[in-house]
Amino acid sequence: MIKILELFGGIGAPRKALVNMGIDHKAIDYVEIDEKAVRAYNALYDPRYKPQTVVNYNLMPDILVHGSPCQDFSRSGLRLGGKGEDKTRSSLMWETLKIIENMGNWKPRYVIWENVKGVLDKDMIHSFNKYLIRMTQLGYTNSFEVLNAMDFGIPQKRERVFVISILGGGSFDFTKLKRKPAPDISHFLERNVTDERYQITVPSMLNRIAEFATEESEYRFLDVIDTHCWTISTRQDRCPNAGIIKNENAPYRYLTERECWRLMGFDDADFNNVLKEYPMKPGMRNATLYKLAGNSIVVNVLEAIFDVLLNDQHEVPTFSFELHEQLELV
Repeated sequence: MIKILELFGGIGAPRKALVNMGIDHKAIDYVEIDEKAVRAYNALYDPRYKPQTVVNYNLMPDILVHGSPCQDFSRSGLRLGGKGEDKTRSSLMWETLKIIENMGNWKPRYVIWENVKGVLDKDMIHSFNKYLIRMTQLGYTNSFEVLNAMDFGIPQKRERVFVISILGGGSFDFTKLKRKPAPDISHFLERNVTDERYQITVPSMLNRIAEFATEESEYRFLDVIDTHCWTISTRQDRCPNAGIIKNENAPYRYLTERECWRLMGFDDADFNNVLKEYPMKPGMRNATLYKLAGNSIVVNVLEAIFDVLLNDQHEVPTFSFELHEQLELV
């Protein structure tokens, strides 16, 4: 049985991946401070968790998965993630290191960290580099790569950095991940969406549709979805977003909440369970359901990672300490 600990657990994408794969596992704990995410997680899995932070937590999992809040590393955010420890929401990743340190001689075999591509940018790389160094000092070998959900059967151009840290010297080979092309997004869309709540009627949004763009424009535009969407974020009623749908009857609409959940790798049964916790209000889109989806990890990518981690024999290489060419040692 695999014991897993989810930090900044959101709606439990790692656990969903293990469920889909039929892997016998036990969630020894789930740590999430967002009360709405906790309620959603309980609706999906085990109704016993309460909101809690990761500070000073001490547990003994086989796999530790953490995806600390990404806003301060995001290229669309405030870019505060390079300020170091204890300065931002994203710096909660340092609490993960403290948790591992507090475990003493026993440590999780695998640690997975997921975050936005912005952690590799010049003004953020210092924090990323420091995390790798600290993990190495704790006895882990780190491997990382930018993975796109498009390569794992999900028609969403969502690129995220995944750091796989293996205790005792074994390295993770990203070339062994089972990739598969994404089908056309039409397979993920609801049919005949005519509800007015999803129609784009606000002039400030209509005026920024990419089809009407000119070379002189200084604004970022709303892209019309063709075969795939762009990154599912916490809101779809802003520009830029994951893209908009052009309909035959009503010209343009937003992605629905259900479509966003599908494009993160969750099935309709999952969505329906959480919908009971956060029902729709007349004439309004459900901001909570959008946010929960946008903050998650794509389940299909985690399935591919777990498949290699749990079914592959990792070779122990000659010790080396090689970082990405952009990294600078501290």
